[in-house]
Amino acid sequence: MTPIAEALLLVQTQLWLGFVVFLRVGAAVVLLPGFGEQSVPARIKLVVVLAFTFIVAPAIPQTPPTFSTDGLAVLVATETLSGLLVGLGIRLFVLALQTAGAIAAQSTSLSQIMGGAAIEPLPAMGYVLTVGAVALALMAGLHVKAAQLLIHSYVLLPMGLFLSGSDVADWGLSQIAHAFELAFLLAAPFVLMSVLYNLALGVINKAMPQLMVAFVGAPLITLGGLFLLFLAAPVILSVWLSALDQFMISPFGVAR
Repeated sequence: MTPIAEALLLVQTQLWLGFVVFLRVGAAVVLLPGFGEQSVPARIKLVVVLAFTFIVAPAIPQTPPTFSTDGLAVLVATETLSGLLVGLGIRLFVLALQTAGAIAAQSTSLSQIMGGAAIEPLPAMGYVLTVGAVALALMAGLHVKAAQLLIHSYVLLPMGLFLSGSDVADWGLSQIAHAFELAFLLAAPFVLMSVLYNLALGVINKAMPQLMVAFVGAPLITLGGLFLLFLAAPVILSVWLSALDQFMISPFGVAR
């Protein structure tokens, strides 16, 4: 084989490898916090996917099968599904934080303030916590952790193999349950404050029936909710980031 033929074969092999990796990386980046948001232009997302592909492709521990029409269809299905699973697992942490913000806003009568500030309607607390969490995750090296997770995913999810439906269902249910558990854990201070507030209003109303406790208590719960958000936001974000890091280390392990 001539040197030119060897070079062409090498280029063809690398392009084929890059395309296969691009399928998984692209599906994952679409759901990745920060990079896959609806506010990010499609061209920027394409550049991010290409950048991740150039990082992941040389480091994967296996090579794709030889190009064929039947093999191409299988790889498109399996790699896209694997990328979506990885991205969905990370995206659930953002949804957990948004749910926590919704619970906190409902508990403190702040659910209607700035409800349309984001592309997806969110209460003010959920919007602030989500933006802060995404910024914190990017500052903590989300792009590096995501690249490591994508490389490691080829060990957990081998290339070209379909996943068992029962395994995917069990994993998805455990991740969703864990996301709701995390959401309630993050919103627990606001729920507790709401319970104490309503108990106090009930006692005051019982002692002084003539007093309009709702008019007196509404500004108090709003101010208390904002003050509690100021105090609890650093703890909430640190707990959230710790849970996200645990998922990055063991994405298909035990959710707890």
